[in-house]
Amino acid sequence: MARTVKGPDARRERWKGHREQRRAEFVEATIAAVAKKGPDVGMEDVAAEAGVSKPVLYRHFTDKSDLYLAVGQRATELLMDRMGPALAADGPIRARIERIVDAYLSVIEENPNLYRFVVKGSFVDRPVEKDVVQEDKNLIATTLARILGDYLRAFDMDSGGAEPWAHALVGMVQNAGDWWLDRQTMSRENLSDYLATIIWHAIDGLLRSAGVQADPAKPLTPLRLVD
Repeated sequence: MARTVKGPDARRERWKGHREQRRAEFVEATIAAVAKKGPDVGMEDVAAEAGVSKPVLYRHFTDKSDLYLAVGQRATELLMDRMGPALAADGPIRARIERIVDAYLSVIEENPNLYRFVVKGSFVDRPVEKDVVQEDKNLIATTLARILGDYLRAFDMDSGGAEPWAHALVGMVQNAGDWWLDRQTMSRENLSDYLATIIWHAIDGLLRSAGVQADPAKPLTPLRLVD
């Protein structure tokens, strides 16, 4: 009689699922603690928010840096949930730029302490394995490079500079966002409009240098949609 091959250990799978659920709960508790206490929150604040002791937290995270990375990954999800549709949407280039900029600013406006927590990285107790902030910037810049490249190629122009240009734009918007988050001297809508205007005029200047005049309010077709 042939022996029956057993499947995965059900108890092990249940325990794995339980641990993943608990980690997710502790990440949300950390985000809530950061929102209340600020970016310099401590493990004791996180434990209190989660309603557990610090040793219980350390059963699910190797150390503070492990928890920080998990929170950073969750922050990335929040950012991309908002920016993804803006990056993928088609339409006039000027309006697309403003939607992308405003999507980013809206996330840091709604989550200022979480943003500072992730960017400052003061919570970590050892060098982290990966730079969450840099990964986000690279992802956004790569997508912007494709948008800019498509736009330039639509006018039969060289798109070789789209990638460094995109990284420069990401840095500019982030720095402007840092300044605005600290001062709040204008509305988010006004800042989005200012930054989009600056970016559009840079694109327009490049086009004009090649003898091209483009209407920023007119969609270009066909343009490749961004995944």
